[in-house]
Amino acid sequence: MKVEVMVIEDDARIAEINSRFTKKIDGFEVVAIATSGAEAIELLEIIQPQLVLLDVFLPDMLGTDLGRVIRKSYPDIDIIMITASSEVDIVGDSLRNGVCDYIVKPVTFERFKTSLEAYQKRLEKLKTTKHLTQEEITALWSLSRQDSHLVEEDGAPKGIDPLTLNKILEFLLNVAEEGITAESLSKQSGVSRSTARRYLEYLISQKKVYAELVYGNVGRPERRYFRFQS
Repeated sequence: MKVEVMVIEDDARIAEINSRFTKKIDGFEVVAIATSGAEAIELLEIIQPQLVLLDVFLPDMLGTDLGRVIRKSYPDIDIIMITASSEVDIVGDSLRNGVCDYIVKPVTFERFKTSLEAYQKRLEKLKTTKHLTQEEITALWSLSRQDSHLVEEDGAPKGIDPLTLNKILEFLLNVAEEGITAESLSKQSGVSRSTARRYLEYLISQKKVYAELVYGNVGRPERRYFRFQS
């Protein structure tokens, strides 16, 4: 029997990539794609997959909040986070929610495959064995941790191009006090929204910018990025 997978990702292009990656791995089947938290909750009432591939920044809620909903209502569904966020509070929240793995965008197929195959091995082990040794338990916990940090020789993560990074930094020099969203930066700089968000999250890790959740008039959280004032 194949592992049924739901992809929860607001960027249609990335959702399609994650879906194609999943289909290329034996033993997995994508049964649904949701582009918002509300849509995911609605689909989960009908389809209860074995595994959810979950983004953090959804248009109507944080993926970590949705993860808590899934954990409470569907405790048998497992979660792998796939996100541009590498902030400690988001990672820590995900760990406390019991996610199986945490993959930072941009995602390579090798990293994606390692994660899903490790998850598959854990499932098989837990279904076929009644008692585990300490060594087997340790191995189960460490399966998906291999190759989790792929970097270029100059120390920058794969997918971070110096020219694009400098271009985005130039735009950020003119950011007003109210900050900027990834969508706004995308329109101004000409890069895709997912690319803008990826570079902004990278700049957070480099202490160049910081982010805050700002609630708009309709109550939906909006992630805004701000430059550190010199």
